[in-house]
Amino acid sequence: MASTAGAAPVAVTPVDTGRRRGGIGYLLLLPAALWLCLFFVVPFYSLLATSLFDPSGSDFRGYDMTYHWQNYVDVVKEYWQPMLRSLWYGALATFFCLVLGYVLAYAIAFKAGRWKNLMLVLVIAPFFTSFLVRTLSWKLILADDGVVVNTLQFLHILGPDGRLLATSVAVIAGLTYNFLPFMVLPLFASIDKIDHRLIEAAGDLYANPIVGFFKVTWPLSLPGVISGTLLTFIPAAGDYINAQLLGSPNQRMVGGVIQSLFTDANDYPAAAALSMILMVGIVAMVLVYVRRAGTEELL
Repeated sequence: MASTAGAAPVAVTPVDTGRRRGGIGYLLLLPAALWLCLFFVVPFYSLLATSLFDPSGSDFRGYDMTYHWQNYVDVVKEYWQPMLRSLWYGALATFFCLVLGYVLAYAIAFKAGRWKNLMLVLVIAPFFTSFLVRTLSWKLILADDGVVVNTLQFLHILGPDGRLLATSVAVIAGLTYNFLPFMVLPLFASIDKIDHRLIEAAGDLYANPIVGFFKVTWPLSLPGVISGTLLTFIPAAGDYINAQLLGSPNQRMVGGVIQSLFTDANDYPAAAALSMILMVGIVAMVLVYVRRAGTEELL
């Protein structure tokens, strides 16, 4: 019987350790990959396939896959105005959210002191109520006999028959209010990490507050600006609740068109084609925006 007393121990090489860790990492990613496949890849494929169905089909006769690319051309010709309007409204709402959100995030990060946590809770407090309820509240605020309209008429900003409801102003105001927290939170996370000594150093180098802001605070907060604008613009451009409740048919957005095509007209190929155009268009704009902003690492 051979003795193993003098046998040398088997050494575990770094390569073996790396392979084990890599295998464990893939196993940890498996649930997320399955979730992504089930709730994104499969619906995306279904939407793409639906957009290529024969438009002459119906719920009763069924739809044939004919790779009808003309669906995309038809929806662009028919609904290009709501598409451009949605992008314009989303851009305006994002701009107003950036202006208001930056001031609020800056105040919370640098001026709130021991009230910082409370003010952050107040920022996200609207999320504890329904999106629909919040939008309906703006319908009451901007009503023709409401305080806001009466005050503006008293100040002669609005005419005697002037109104805010069922106008672009009401839709953009609703979008700005509903998506403002999506802007404030990333901005706060970015501004709160800025070392205040850098701002003091700018002052020591004879920079006035405005120059110090644009040379120090603004560049260091750009990651939050980029993240906040993306989180705000993407859902705002696809929203339809605000346009439906606060606007009129003249303010119809592409989200409302898609919803109507799916539920009312039962025109699934056109609805799917319009959804694909909106999705691909927004992704393309986001890629260009992020790369031009110089923050590719956010991707």
